[in-house]
Amino acid sequence: MNELAITVIGRDRPGIVADVAEVLARLGANLTDSTMTRLRGHFAMTLICVGPTAVEVETALAPLSVDGQLLATVREVTPDGETAPAGEPFVMAVHGADRMGIVAAMTRVLAEAGGNVTDLSTRLAGTLYVVVAEVELPAATAATLSSRLAEVAAGLGVEVTLRPAEPDVL
Repeated sequence: MNELAITVIGRDRPGIVADVAEVLARLGANLTDSTMTRLRGHFAMTLICVGPTAVEVETALAPLSVDGQLLATVREVTPDGETAPAGEPFVMAVHGADRMGIVAAMTRVLAEAGGNVTDLSTRLAGTLYVVVAEVELPAATAATLSSRLAEVAAGLGVEVTLRPAEPDVL
């Protein structure tokens, strides 16, 4: 079985998710992981699926890109299998006045502590900028890291919180 990483980006419109999912289903591609969002009127989706070859998927998705409104890319990836989390799950939330470099500075602090960002979203609402990141932190680093995040946040004029993540309940 081939494992593929697929990205679809472009101007948002109703039906993109259904169009992509239908193409994949017709090919017998099993959708294993995906994320999708709308960013200021633009659609962005990333998925991992198993099944057909990259060429088969690229060919089948091509009609969705014919009007130039969407761009789909397909890449074969090496299956990693299920891996245990590399650390303890936390959520970092940052909010304050919008300014350049908030994401760069805050994620650099996480990286320097050995933290791994596993999900991140940002929103700008007027002048308020919000960052929410799910992170995996090395054991017993949260207290020290929280202090360092607060120090950097103060320098940026924003507020930060770091809290244990709620376990997913499926």
